[in-house]
Amino acid sequence: MVIDMEFWNDIATENSWKVLIRMRKEFDFILIGGWACYLLTRAIKSRDIDIIVDFETLEKLRRKYSLKKTGFLRKYEMVMDETSVDVYVTFYSRFPLPPEELQKTIGAEGFRLPRPEVLLILKQSAELERKDSAKGQKDRIDIMNLLLNSGIDMASYDGLLKKYGLGNYMERLKRIVRESRKEFSYLGIADMRKIRLIRERLLNQLS
Repeated sequence: MVIDMEFWNDIATENSWKVLIRMRKEFDFILIGGWACYLLTRAIKSRDIDIIVDFETLEKLRRKYSLKKTGFLRKYEMVMDETSVDVYVTFYSRFPLPPEELQKTIGAEGFRLPRPEVLLILKQSAELERKDSAKGQKDRIDIMNLLLNSGIDMASYDGLLKKYGLGNYMERLKRIVRESRKEFSYLGIADMRKIRLIRERLLNQLS
């Protein structure tokens, strides 16, 4: 599969970041998706923005912007200065984890983010929905980035999977690790011996 390099277009990512900074000043939200991965790892920026809001913030967004409702994941979409923003709503949108897990946040540069283990599960949920698309490839890059650079507690991750009946996520994660090739290259890792050692280490941690 050929990755859509527009995910890393400098102009698009810079514009997206400016939109995100502006939103932080106006609204209260939990940042998820590619930008949350970036803030945890400092690797691989994003073009699109994904946030979780409560119903009060949703109404504030409605009053100021044109929101389009999508049925399947129970989310809203809007465009700000040519940047796509997906808006998920607590106690309404579909998530693999309950709201109480999503609301246990950490801070990074003034943003609220899910814990790394929760963000990994959210990223996996997105990848499972669109694994055969270019965005699915971007999801896998973010997943590998989180595994390598975010300090994930594997025991905590495994505990969440068991608690909420997400056993298939572990198997899918192992497959992503085993099959990753381009994902390593986008993370600046090209040496095949190093890739093999990293893959073995990750699979041992996931076993």
